[in-house]
Amino acid sequence: MSAVPKTKMTPVEYLAIERKAEIRSAFFNGEMFAMAGANREHIVARDNLAGELHALFKGTSCRAYSVDLRVLVSATGLYAYPDIAVVCGKPEFEDAVHDTLLNPRVIIEVLSDSTEKYDRGVKSQHYRQIASLQEYVLVSQDKPLIERYVRQPDGGWLMTEYSGLDRVLEFATVPAQVPLSEVYRDVTFPE
Repeated sequence: MSAVPKTKMTPVEYLAIERKAEIRSAFFNGEMFAMAGANREHIVARDNLAGELHALFKGTSCRAYSVDLRVLVSATGLYAYPDIAVVCGKPEFEDAVHDTLLNPRVIIEVLSDSTEKYDRGVKSQHYRQIASLQEYVLVSQDKPLIERYVRQPDGGWLMTEYSGLDRVLEFATVPAQVPLSEVYRDVTFPE
């Protein structure tokens, strides 16, 4: 017996389903993948950082979008929902619905046990193929630790680690510096 081939959906079919769905799903290679739920610490760290960026970007051409704005990696076809995406200048969208961003300058992911390997590995490989992307930031939810990766002129990525509540996350390509004490305000770390 032969296996029945799995039917692949098109990006148009995915978007038609996703735009009506109550649960968000990523999309790659013809398949939808339900997103894992976030715990309290993940949500608090994400919201704290998004709030700080929103305040810092007032009066600039930059804007931080969190949670529900999808990003398309045109080079690979991945549709994903980063925790925070930053755009400076005019945002570019896939279509007139304006819910799928094409030109993030910064992508921020808050790591969780279920997503850390993917966020550091495969997803990071996809994101790095976005021509506009200049910074990729990984935020731990278990300890005060943030890793910032900055695209270099030769195409490589330079990592800077910010560890401890007394440190300040300094973005390299957007006008923002955020104390880790603010990112982790009201976050409870495991014993």
